[in-house]
Amino acid sequence: MIASLGMYDMPAVQTANDRFWARIHAHLGYGPSRLTRDIDPWVLWQSPELLLAQTCGMPYRTRLHETVALVGTPDYGMVGCPPGHYNSVLVVRADAPGDRLHDFSGGRFAYNEAMSQSGWAAPMTYLNALGVAFAEHIKTGAHAASAKAVADDVADMAGLDVVTWTLLQDHDPVAKRLKVIATTTPTPGLPLITAQGRDTASIAAAVRRAIVELAPDDRAALHIKGLIDIPTHTYLTVPNPPSP
Repeated sequence: MIASLGMYDMPAVQTANDRFWARIHAHLGYGPSRLTRDIDPWVLWQSPELLLAQTCGMPYRTRLHETVALVGTPDYGMVGCPPGHYNSVLVVRADAPGDRLHDFSGGRFAYNEAMSQSGWAAPMTYLNALGVAFAEHIKTGAHAASAKAVADDVADMAGLDVVTWTLLQDHDPVAKRLKVIATTTPTPGLPLITAQGRDTASIAAAVRRAIVELAPDDRAALHIKGLIDIPTHTYLTVPNPPSP
């Protein structure tokens, strides 16, 4: 069996995630003793050996929802978002002369990947509705890399997952070189999934108990508050903008 909590697993919080998984594993009574961190996400998400992993809303609604089982959606208590929801922050350099979205129209937009809800779909849906368009789209491969691209003047704006942005503010000096000029409409957060045929109720119960039992420092480091039940059809109603 395979387990991963890789979506919010930057080095500074890996030990907290390890302890989180240890509590989940203890309540399940089976599964791998350690998290996997060296498998391609698409291989992981689609593996029949998958016990628990976190995916992004866009991969879930576009490709995975018919082939995996939904466990639940972690709630990170992000300001302005309903439980289990999140949004994207649109960031520019802290010293950028403009502070309105239209000031950056025609510029360079950094995104982590085209199959990302928070890095591509949510920002593009939001910006397209406002008539803000970019002359160049720069793929970076990761939210942290998108933040750095803006800070280093490789790009003019990026859309970052608000939970990742919070973790960057906690641990990465790059956040001090950026400012938020807008936030997108909240959408369902990153769901926990398992392979089809597994007992999702018992897995969800183990996750809920593990969250409650986390040491306060670990819970604060992960910014996790609970586990929410968001049905699949709610994910499927989120729009998919054109690919870059």
